[in-house]
Amino acid sequence: MTFFAPALFVLLWSTGFVGAKYGLPYAEPFSFLAVRLGVASALLVLAMLVLRKPWPNRVQARHAAVSGLLLHAVYLGGVFWAIKAGMPAGIAALIVGLQPILTAIVAKSTLREQVALAQWLGLVLGLIGVTLVVASRMGNSVVAGVADVSTPSLVAAGLALLGITLGTVYQKRFGAGTPLLGGTLVQYVASTLALTVLAFAFETRVIAWTPSFIFALGWLVLVLSFGAVLLLMGLIERNAASSLSSLFYLVPIATAIEAYFLFGERLSPLAYGGMLIAIIGVALVVLPRPKSLAVKEVTP
Repeated sequence: MTFFAPALFVLLWSTGFVGAKYGLPYAEPFSFLAVRLGVASALLVLAMLVLRKPWPNRVQARHAAVSGLLLHAVYLGGVFWAIKAGMPAGIAALIVGLQPILTAIVAKSTLREQVALAQWLGLVLGLIGVTLVVASRMGNSVVAGVADVSTPSLVAAGLALLGITLGTVYQKRFGAGTPLLGGTLVQYVASTLALTVLAFAFETRVIAWTPSFIFALGWLVLVLSFGAVLLLMGLIERNAASSLSSLFYLVPIATAIEAYFLFGERLSPLAYGGMLIAIIGVALVVLPRPKSLAVKEVTP
C-alpha cells in the first residue's frame, strides 16, 4: 500500500478540480467550503467515537489548528475564490503548481532538508512539464487568458500557493506524533470556523441545493476531505516535505486526463510532452538514490 499511496493521492487530489467545477456555480466559495468541512468534521467525530481513536493533546491540537488553517482555509479558500472571481483554471493551476519549488526552498531553510542536485533538476523539470501541459490546454489564447485575470484573483491564488507551502512544511515540522484522525478533525474545525467568518463577512451565503451541488459536496467530503486529505497527512509524516511536494506536479496532469474523459477536452502533443517531462522530474525527486549518493535529512 505504501508503494501505491503517492499515485492514489494524486488521483484523488486531482478530482478536487472536478468537484469545484460542479459545485461553485451553486454556492459562493467560502460558504461552499464551510459546509464541506463542517460536514467532514461531523463525520470525523462519528468515526472517532465508533473506532475509539485517541484525541490530540492541547499542544498537538494547537499545531493541528495552524496547519489546518494553512492547508484548508487559506489554500482551498484562495483557489476557490480565484476561480469564482474569473481566473481561468489553467492559470490557477500554473500558479499553485509553483508549490514544489517554493516548498523545497522553505524546507531547506526551516527543516534543514538537504536537497540534492538531481532533486533540484527534477523540481525544475516538473515545473517545465506542468507549464507545457497548462499552456497546451489554453490553446492559442494565453495572452487573452492573462488579460482576464484580475489583481484580486492573483492575490487569492498567491495566498493559496503560500498556504499549501507553509502548511506542508509546518505539518512536517510540528505534526509528528499527532493522532491522524484527531489531528485532521482539529484542522477541519479550525478551518470551518475561519471560513464561516469569511462567509458571513463577504458573502450572501445563498446555496442552491441542486443535484449537481449535492453530488459535488458529497464527492469533496468523502473522496477529498476523507480519502485524499487523510492520505496527505500520512504521506507528510513519512516523507521529506520537498520530496512529497513534487507529487503536486502530477495533479494538473491527472486533471487534464480526467477532463479529457469527462468533458471531452482533447490533449495536444505539447501536453503529452509536458506530461513526460513532469513525470521524469517527479521520478528524480521521489525515487530513492543510492546510499553512497543520498544525503541524510538533518533533524533540528
